[in-house]
Amino acid sequence: MTRIGLPVPAGFTISTETCDYFYKNGKKYPSELKKQVVDNVKKLEKVTGKKLGDPKSPLLVSVRSGSARSMPGMMETILNLGLNDKSVDGLAKATKNERFAYDAYRRFVQMYSTVVMGMSKEDLEHRLRAMKQRLGVKEDTAVPASGWKELVAEYKQYFKEKSGEAFPDDPMEQLWGAIGAVFGSWMAEKAVTYRRVEKSPACLAPPSTWCRWSSEIPATIPARGSASRATQAPAKRFSTATTSPTLRVKTLWPEFALRCALPSCKRLCRRPTRNLKRFE
Repeated sequence: MTRIGLPVPAGFTISTETCDYFYKNGKKYPSELKKQVVDNVKKLEKVTGKKLGDPKSPLLVSVRSGSARSMPGMMETILNLGLNDKSVDGLAKATKNERFAYDAYRRFVQMYSTVVMGMSKEDLEHRLRAMKQRLGVKEDTAVPASGWKELVAEYKQYFKEKSGEAFPDDPMEQLWGAIGAVFGSWMAEKAVTYRRVEKSPACLAPPSTWCRWSSEIPATIPARGSASRATQAPAKRFSTATTSPTLRVKTLWPEFALRCALPSCKRLCRRPTRNLKRFE
């Protein structure tokens, strides 16, 4: 998408070769991967002007999967990564919306617990339903900030009971847990079954894409088609800094994840739509 000029969040991608290595070497990462990830996290922080775990202006990211062939719903994704007991307050102040911040934190704790640690989604959903029943509300949007704070505490207690460890507050620890979950989802039962049913070849395992999560800035995203969205200047980009096949860093645009990408939509697309023809 970045090669054809579409504006997407800043980020980087761990290549399919890395996941292939992961499975061929006893689920171990290449020795150079850790340093490359750390270096490119710093680049991501620089280009976004935010920092992971920062109590004032936290960077939130998503860890997403992909594959050579489309496998909708089969692979795993972690959203809102980077939230902890301190950065959630920074998010609340930055967005001026405490309810939103703690709802995002609740979603992250729930997703990390189920996707990364394999805990029961139903157990956590049961706690959510019980909390809404106590408050006398039916919709998530009716839950106040105090309700989400209470639920976060319940989720973290459940996490400790099931794992024997406290929920990780260190964003880098959260990151490596998410990367492992994305790689691990390639051989999950549903993914293997999907490939068998669809007669999909055993192509390279999925890359792990780590990019800025746009839900952290709900108040700053203009409405679809507004003048500010259509005319806003492109953000600063960062370029590939390594030639290693282990990690390929893409040149990505931050903060514009919701813009229309249809070839017919000339009004919202910053680059000429003729560029899309090369990829049809």
